[in-house]
Amino acid sequence: MSAVDVFDDTVCELGEGPSYDPGVDTVFWLDIVGRKLIERPMGATECRLHELPVMASAIASIDTDRQLLATEKGLYVRRRASGALDLLQPIEADNDATRSNDARVHPGGAFWIGTMGKKAERHAGAIYWYRRGELRLLYPGLTVPNSICFSPDGAIAYFTDSAKGILFRVACDPEDGRPVAEPSIFVDHRHQPGGLDGSIVDADGQLWNARWGAAALDVYTPQGKRIETIDMPVRQPSCPAFVGAGASRIVVTSAWENMSAQDRVGDPLAGKTFILARTVRGRFEPAVLI
Repeated sequence: MSAVDVFDDTVCELGEGPSYDPGVDTVFWLDIVGRKLIERPMGATECRLHELPVMASAIASIDTDRQLLATEKGLYVRRRASGALDLLQPIEADNDATRSNDARVHPGGAFWIGTMGKKAERHAGAIYWYRRGELRLLYPGLTVPNSICFSPDGAIAYFTDSAKGILFRVACDPEDGRPVAEPSIFVDHRHQPGGLDGSIVDADGQLWNARWGAAALDVYTPQGKRIETIDMPVRQPSCPAFVGAGASRIVVTSAWENMSAQDRVGDPLAGKTFILARTVRGRFEPAVLI
């Protein structure tokens, strides 16, 4: 077994937003551009594809019957059994130039959602906070919000604007996930190859970041020191997630977006989803409080 194996052969133009539901032992992820939701139980030999009417970038669990989708029009409640979608909270719904991007649930049940221009227009995006029917704008004027994740105790949030190459940390209220201080630099990545993309934080507070364009998954200590780089078999890994029994494995989505035909020949696995061979001390995502 290699260090990284193919978890699913489905090819996504822009694979993103992986999430694991331990109640059904199933991994969910999105092809944003392809408008598809993909689900695959850990022990299954193939996945199930769901066509979506909108671009969606992230999914979270509400309860045993419902999920929450972050989309280009806002937050939709999805019925697991039927796939029916109901708009819960519009977010930039009147702006056809933007879509949702990276998003993750805080331990206190809040959903942080990033938006961005569909052509990555400068400063067209933002990060929002949503919890129990309340929506707040946290950080406007971003270009490509990414790396939204949280410390195990919920006291720290992380995020980046991939266009700037700086991974920020900010103190949060552990109860509701709202920032209580100004962001500070956690990792300065401006002079490194590739770009900061999706991140997760394990049970020890270590941050795992997919490095888009550099075929790498990096591990950082809670102090921001990079302690390991795992080579990925694709140039554009996009986002990791903890999966499996005890959240002990990691899957990573990827993309072929913006690749030429020649680029794709040289990157034949681009767009597939991968799983690390090793076991880790991960954490399950909490349910979002709507």
